[in-house]
Amino acid sequence: MEIKELQERVDAWIREYGVRYFSELTNMACLTEEVGELARVMARKYGDQSFKAGEMADVLWVLVCLANQTGVDLTAAVEANFAKKTARDKERHRGNPKL
Repeated sequence: MEIKELQERVDAWIREYGVRYFSELTNMACLTEEVGELARVMARKYGDQSFKAGEMADVLWVLVCLANQTGVDLTAAVEANFAKKTARDKERHRGNPKL
């Protein structure tokens, strides 16, 4: 699935089942909460506690909601991010002896 399609599907779901988007501030708080939950899961999976699956999708869901609410085309944003990182870092990591 393309990111654009994901944004459209989340928007359709919100309109059909969610009534409306939460406010941007509430969704930002939800995103922070979901990222915290993902951090806990990662610590459990790669640390010493038991694992709980599914948290990455929750983070992506809320991020897509915020993108939709604020008019961000995530496909274009990701493409621009690739271009920025390539221009800035195309040789940087190859010369890093730590890698």
